[in-house]
This record gives sequence, C-alpha cells and structure tokens, in this order.
Amino acid sequence: MRRFELIAPCHFGMESVLKREIDDLGYDITEVSDGRVTFYGDEEAVCRGNVFLRTAERILIKVGSFHAETFEELFQGTKALPLEEYIPVDGRFWVTKAASIKSRLFSPSDIQSVMKKAMVERLKDIYHISRFEESGEQFPFRVFLMKDEVTVGLDTTGESLHKRGYRKLVAKAPIAENLAAALIMLTPWKGDRILVDPFCGSGTFPIEAAMMAAHMAPGMNRSFTAESWGHIIDRKLWYDTVDEARELVDLTVETDIQGYDIDDEMVRISRENARLAGVEKMIHFQRRSVAELSHPKKYGFIITNPPYGERLQDKEAMPQLYRTIGERYRQLDSWSMYLITSYEQAQEYIGRKADKNRKLYNGMMKTYYYQYLGPRPPKRREEQR
Repeated sequence: MRRFELIAPCHFGMESVLKREIDDLGYDITEVSDGRVTFYGDEEAVCRGNVFLRTAERILIKVGSFHAETFEELFQGTKALPLEEYIPVDGRFWVTKAASIKSRLFSPSDIQSVMKKAMVERLKDIYHISRFEESGEQFPFRVFLMKDEVTVGLDTTGESLHKRGYRKLVAKAPIAENLAAALIMLTPWKGDRILVDPFCGSGTFPIEAAMMAAHMAPGMNRSFTAESWGHIIDRKLWYDTVDEARELVDLTVETDIQGYDIDDEMVRISRENARLAGVEKMIHFQRRSVAELSHPKKYGFIITNPPYGERLQDKEAMPQLYRTIGERYRQLDSWSMYLITSYEQAQEYIGRKADKNRKLYNGMMKTYYYQYLGPRPPKRREEQR
C-alpha cells in the first residue's frame, strides 16, 4: 500500500466537524487550516474518505507544495512535481480550479495556464513524446495559493461530495447536503431523538438526518473520478468499501423525523428525494406552515434553513416570519432550535438571543448558525445501568 497525504476541503467554519469524522475513520491528521483538513492514508483511505465522509467537499491526493512569487517560479515548481507517478502517457490532465489568497499570483486563469504548460513539459521529458493525445482517463488537479505557498492536489472525487445522488429535484435556495450534515453534527441530535424542519424545501435536513440514523454512507450510491485509476487504486478496494458501507446500513431503526413546507410542490419534491435516498419510510413530510409547528413530546430539535429575505419582495415578510418562529419555539417544551440564516435581525424578532452563534459561509454568503439549547433529557434506566 502506498502512503498518501490527503486533503479534504470543506465549508469554512466546519473544519472541526470534518476533523472528527476523519478521526472516527482512524486516519492521522497532519493539519487543520481554513476550509480543509489534511491527513495521511493509503489507497483504501481514498476510497473510504470519498464514500464515508459526510462533511467533506472532495478528497485530493497531495502531489506536492512549493513557494512561488512569480510565474517562472510557478512553472518550475510545477515542473518539478512527480506527475508521472499519477498521469499515464494517454491521461487527460488539467488544472480544474485555482484559488489564491494573500499571494502575489492571483489570476486563476493565468495560474491554470502556466501550470498546464509546466505539466506538459515535465511529461514530454519523461515519456519522450512531443504531443499528448490525452485520450485516456481524466486527472483533474486543484491548486491552492496561500501567502505564496502553492499546494497541488489531484482530485479523486470529480463531482463534489455534496452530490450524494438523491437530490434530483431542488428548492429555490437549497442548502448543500454536506453543509446540512455538518450543521446536524454540530448539534447533540441522535437518531432516537425528534427532529423537525419546518422549512424543509427539498428535504435536505431530514434526509441527511435519516441517513445518519440508518448509518447510511453518503457516497455509497455514486461514482468517483479515481475509480478508473487502476494503476493507482485497485478497483477491488472501491468494491470492498461499498460493501463495507452496505453492511452498516440499518433501515429498521425507529425515527421521528419530520419535514414541513407551506408549498405542496416542495413536499412532493422532498418525498421523491427521500425515496431516491432510500429513507422515505423514516421521514414524515407534510404541507404545514411554521405557524402550525407543534409536537406533543419533549426534548425535540428544530434544525432548519428558513428564508433569508434576500429578494426585495420578501424583505417585508421577514420580521413576522421570525416572530412566528420564536412564538412557536416557545410553545415547545424543552426543545432545542438550530437555524442557519443571513438575516441580521433574526434574534431580535425571534425574541431571544441565541445561546451560541456560529458565523459561517453558505456558498459566498455570510450566514449565522443560531443555536438555542434546550435541557438534556433525563437518562433512561437502561442507560444509567
């Protein structure tokens, strides 16, 4: 088995959640920085990271890093990388994304162009050819520049890991699946506790929660770019990883997960997405407004992504909407509430300051994760024993 240094990017502010996930998989973490976690692993770790990690965006094999303040240094640094260890003579290769922060080189298109030329020069010397057909498998690279330090990673994932494969139909402003999973994991919710999302949209929060309760790996029903890299990762490792994931699934677990939306079409979309995810029997979706939010039991969780009022025509409705959220929450005995929003006056109209407030980015939008903490339920007798 080869030993790789692997990079797992994630949403800014979610590094601690991803770190915990990688720890749970049993891999040694080497660095936690803004928006990514780096860890050591072998070929199997590439497969398991892609299949099991709920909060990562992708898994990159770190090819190398170097300092570059000029395009000449970028060219020479890229040319010095051991690219032939990954790219075969017929491979299709390119820099699919370049990101630069606090660096002298900042133009993504120029960085991509220079690095592609350097890659070609390196492989021309290695393979003793003057022209590449690039007719074989795909090898997309991603590069990060931070304070003139260049990190080059080979993307094993392809389409972002937030695309589980179940969300064929979406709401107007859907929350990414991996961000929804991370937000749930920031709460004490477990599969045997009540969870209600009164603004369920296309059903992402309830579906991700149900998958967690059923121990269903998020990537077990999708494909990855590196599956075709037989010279790097034996295809059998992918089969073994999916088999491992399937053996863990338990759809018999009893849950109380509910999703409400005021729009009949959103309820239909949620049900269809839950069916595609294989968890439709674990979730109850219904048309219901937030003003009708209620539950007879104690110690439940509201986890939701309410409207932000980003459109001008919606702004006037925001104060009353958040007042209603606050009123309904106060009527729920011993519940906790977690909501993500960019609406700056959310706490004012909810009528209570959040116990915790976490700033994070949903795409390019700055949002807040307001956390209202209810009491812990008393321990059951069997737990005390």
